[in-house]
Amino acid sequence: MERKFEETLLSFKELVHKIKYYNEALAVLFWDLRTGAPKKGVPARAKVIGMLSTEAFRLSTSAEMEEFLNYFEQKDNHEQLDSIYKAVIQECRKEFDRFKKIPEDMFTEYVILTSEAESVWEEAKNTDKFSLFSPFLEKIVDFNLRFIELWGYEGNKYNTLLDYYEPGMTVDKLDRIFEQLRERIVPLVQQIKDSGKQPDDSMFFRSYFAPNKQEEFSLMILDKMGYGFDAGRLDESEHPFTIGMTPGDIRITTHYYPNNFSSALFSSIHEGGHALYEQNISSDLDGTPLSTGTSMGIHESQSRFWENIIGRSYNFWSCYYEDLKKVFPIEFEGVSLEAFYRAINKVEPSLIRVEADEVTYNLHIMIRYEIEKALINKEIIVADLPRIWKEKMKEYLGVEPKDDKEGVLQDVHWSGGSFGYFPSYTLGNIYSAQIYHAIRKQFDNLDEMIRNGELIKIKEWLGENIHKHGKLLTPTEILKSVTGEEINSSYLIEYLENKYKEIYNIK
Repeated sequence: MERKFEETLLSFKELVHKIKYYNEALAVLFWDLRTGAPKKGVPARAKVIGMLSTEAFRLSTSAEMEEFLNYFEQKDNHEQLDSIYKAVIQECRKEFDRFKKIPEDMFTEYVILTSEAESVWEEAKNTDKFSLFSPFLEKIVDFNLRFIELWGYEGNKYNTLLDYYEPGMTVDKLDRIFEQLRERIVPLVQQIKDSGKQPDDSMFFRSYFAPNKQEEFSLMILDKMGYGFDAGRLDESEHPFTIGMTPGDIRITTHYYPNNFSSALFSSIHEGGHALYEQNISSDLDGTPLSTGTSMGIHESQSRFWENIIGRSYNFWSCYYEDLKKVFPIEFEGVSLEAFYRAINKVEPSLIRVEADEVTYNLHIMIRYEIEKALINKEIIVADLPRIWKEKMKEYLGVEPKDDKEGVLQDVHWSGGSFGYFPSYTLGNIYSAQIYHAIRKQFDNLDEMIRNGELIKIKEWLGENIHKHGKLLTPTEILKSVTGEEINSSYLIEYLENKYKEIYNIK
């Protein structure tokens, strides 16, 4: 019996590793597709991605996988597994049950569709032609509706998509969270507007910021954060992203705008936060489906923590502003640290989500969340999106995009079928504030550490308490172990009110 168990476990590990290797190869292909693959090569590349994805799909839903799962779920066999492979069995069962319900040809068609759609979206955005992208988006939405019917759902259909990115999250929970934020954020935005003390951020747009110089400074900051360049690289893409093959190969991208300094820097820091998570997952999880972030909300907590709570803090720039001025001596000549700090924290309703300030950012997410819910519940159709997008931007932020490029086409997510993903950004903001509160209790001298550039200590704390666990712990288990409680939006509200009332001198 013992020998059979060991031999079966070894065979199961070989299958799990094989699936993981297929996914690593796919990640390289996706990275290439989004960082410079020739346009004419996209259709053929999409077919290759479709074929390899189908092979991984077959292995994940095979009779062999089912036999392994049934065997290791038996009580006597399950008890012999270590904690890692108990979690691996649970994860593989979840994936098996989810994807076994999808016909193979349907899966392949969807993968090819979304692989092509990202390239079409990029062209549609650059040419401001929603009509190029809408036929693809209509098919993607239709596929997701069919998937939901196959998977089943409880309550709102959108719950099934939410749960994929943030296990346990529902529309009812999210509606309450957004309402709590809306009640405090909207008045804060109005107080800031009424203060009449708007910072001057023209310094970011009045000069030509050479992309190679922007890259130089971004690389330096990423290094200070502890991003391992021996296990990653920084490239350029239309929309910044992070993609992981293994903890030893986690790549990030940004996008350089010569006449907008802050965009590339903060997107680099943001993606760097994602990458630090993936680079510091325990090697004990290598080759398993646990060697990744536990949820997109926890993942976004890491990127938003580094981008905003650290990267937009006065203490951070007390350390690095002189370094920035060495790279851009003319561009920031005569600009004080205080003026720079206030400028990077300017609060003003804007059109572009990735460039939105901390206070209004979650309103952007609410817009996308409401649109996605309506699409999935068939309350609106794809053809309505440009109009609805403009109406909601006007309602929530008081601004209206002049075209679809700065409106409905600004985000890449829908082209990849990532419905249910956007709420992760707000959840990440909430988690990041909770985590920040916990870190402050751990380090009495946290402000001094940041002023002295001791970012590695922060990275190591996050690595020990969050990163190393990968998917071995659930999002709730991570949050409770780090903060002592489940999701609590009051920390984010307190953080925003304290920071921005000081910046804007609001009593």
